[in-house]
Amino acid sequence: MRSSALQRGSVSPGVIAITCALALATAMGIGRFAFTPLLPMMLADGVVDLPGASWLASANYLGYLVGALLCTFQPLIWSRFISLPPVLATTWLRGGLVATCVLTLGMALQLPALWPWLRFAAGVASAFVFVFTSGWCLARLGERQAGHLGGIMYSGPGAGIALSGVLASGMVALHSKAAAGWLIFGVLACVLTAITWRTFSMKLDIKLPSAALAPADGAASSLAAQPARTSFASRWHMFWLAIAYGLDGLGYIITATFLPVIARQVMPGSAWLDLFWPLFGLAVIVGAWLSTRISLKGDLRYVLAACYIMQAIGVILTVWVPTPLGFALGSLLLGMPFTAITFFAMQEVRRLKPHSAPSYMGLLTAVYGMGQIAGPPLAAWLLSRSATVGQGFNLALQIAASVLVLGALMFVGLARIYPKK
Repeated sequence: MRSSALQRGSVSPGVIAITCALALATAMGIGRFAFTPLLPMMLADGVVDLPGASWLASANYLGYLVGALLCTFQPLIWSRFISLPPVLATTWLRGGLVATCVLTLGMALQLPALWPWLRFAAGVASAFVFVFTSGWCLARLGERQAGHLGGIMYSGPGAGIALSGVLASGMVALHSKAAAGWLIFGVLACVLTAITWRTFSMKLDIKLPSAALAPADGAASSLAAQPARTSFASRWHMFWLAIAYGLDGLGYIITATFLPVIARQVMPGSAWLDLFWPLFGLAVIVGAWLSTRISLKGDLRYVLAACYIMQAIGVILTVWVPTPLGFALGSLLLGMPFTAITFFAMQEVRRLKPHSAPSYMGLLTAVYGMGQIAGPPLAAWLLSRSATVGQGFNLALQIAASVLVLGALMFVGLARIYPKK
């Protein structure tokens, strides 16, 4: 016992938070979102077309949804159907990191028939890493009375997005092939995994965080450190809250999947084309930091409505202001609320259903996941029925922005119909 305590004390809270940020950068920034900056290279190489790219993106988002649900029910499945104690969190997250490395490297193989399965599996792996890293990190920081450092961890996805975007920009400048890009990202994932490996070797048997079901890459799991609320809301309230939250999945995902491709359609030959995605990642980092500094005492449904409007403006700016400035502002406005929306929505669930929050977080996760999965095929369908690719994307983005505005209005309506007590 003494040696175990000494081992736990030998690693500082800062090292733990940074290590977990690197893990999320690997699983989310590379395993999940590296596809976005590499998509223009894949299109240029002729290895995929836009409809095929849409289905690859949806396969990854479906995998993430499945992975999040598996994480949630893993203890039950493991104990009831396998009759063994749950595996330690560190074992799951290290396995997810290794899988991310292997699956990313696998995309470098010229085997297009396998790509949907690789992207699906990468989505599952990224969900496992996100859930178990979040829980492990928060437990470790809690031991050291350093829960406030959790914000560092949730900057990881944004850092990974920014890094992958910068590297992809360099590859485009060097006229690299997409296969080389996947290979480089796979090697980078291996390096980051190796850096985190020793810290994650410390065993800590923990329960899943109450926000394990958070889908998209935000600071939701820090809810574990927040006090539960005792107010009650009707089932209809939760139903419409879930629908409003799920609209964000559809509203942001088209831009998040096709941003570099859209920029190339609007501003061919511009020197700024490959910088908007890294800018989006930097905005995610800033948003993760800011979301932990907003007071939770007010009505968060109004805060969520403001976040939706911010993202809607970010989406529509790429249509109304098709210039480098418009795309830059759009990337910032889309990225900054990225983690905040998940954080605030899950806080609202805890307020409304303090004794059954995980189940209702599952409901919100499922609806959000459906929105993410539906977004890319919707864009592909519109592209196939438009005179030009640019017109198709413009229509898709207008629909996405309208969906976000609708979600904002729903949150305002819920706040009026069910006032906070």
